[in-house]
Amino acid sequence: MKPLFLLSLLFLSLSLFSAEIIGKVVGVSDGDTITVLDNLDKGKFRIRLNKIDAPEKKQAFGNKAKQYLSSLIFGKQVSVRFKEIDHYGRVLGVIYCDGAEINLVMVQNGYAWHYSYYDKTPAYIQAEKQSRTDKKGLWADPNPINPYEFRKMKKKR
Repeated sequence: MKPLFLLSLLFLSLSLFSAEIIGKVVGVSDGDTITVLDNLDKGKFRIRLNKIDAPEKKQAFGNKAKQYLSSLIFGKQVSVRFKEIDHYGRVLGVIYCDGAEINLVMVQNGYAWHYSYYDKTPAYIQAEKQSRTDKKGLWADPNPINPYEFRKMKKKR
């Protein structure tokens, strides 16, 4: 119950300020969703990495994206900076670990798309452009499918 109360308090202030969760990564669901056990009250928070969209589990590079994200942060202390919560109740955040902006690292290494529809951050735009040029990660696939399009096709079936 404590995490829900804390989340509610944070949600009320999100329109004016950004918030931060500091804790240990105890789960990696896929290439853009993790679970953090916060240091304050030991509550668990599901975090959706903001600004990026990683391949789905059943999509090409889906498992590789999850494995790569795990190699970067699983079991480590992270800082999650966020301003909003999505309609699934997940915190939409940017993850920082060992001095690196993990969301950006995922794009730089070709394990996620930049979510350019919602975000216009120049570093992310450049990172995707460069990883495409270098054919890193999912860009090595001759026909990479954006996860948004993959989900749309799956719903039609």
